[in-house]
Amino acid sequence: MARRDLSRYQSFDDVTVRLDEIVSQVRDRDLSLEKSLDLFDEAIALGSRAVELVDNTDFSAAELERLSELDADPAASPATPEAGAPEQAADARS
Repeated sequence: MARRDLSRYQSFDDVTVRLDEIVSQVRDRDLSLEKSLDLFDEAIALGSRAVELVDNTDFSAAELERLSELDADPAASPATPEAGAPEQAADARS
């Protein structure tokens, strides 16, 4: 497999937009197996790019604190509706 040029993906949002496009394409039942495998390889490379972008991000002190809270309490994941609600309410009052 040739190394893909992912330099055009400069933000996490760029990566997620392309991943969403890939998901849509893969859901097409008329997609060939070869094309599906190519898209799978691209998605894996994009995942690596996303990790690289996150690793190179300079987080603020508040963001780092929130990340450490998430590491300590997986139930506080943003995927749960309750997570982040008090923080968002506090932000709204500011």
